[in-house]
Amino acid sequence: MEIHNDQDRQALLQKLMKSLSPSDEQQLQKILADKDAQKKMLSTPEAQELMKKLFGK
Repeated sequence: MEIHNDQDRQALLQKLMKSLSPSDEQQLQKILADKDAQKKMLSTPEAQELMKKLFGK
């Protein structure tokens, strides 16, 4: 799935959320609600590599 706009991002997020276990979904929701946790997670080398693959940057 290619991501071209916010609607594509939302669709991908919903698809990913449905594939998580309830405990993983709860943990992700907690991270999404915490700006500091988001920054920490997105600054990892794994997240940086994934973003390069998803967004081509």
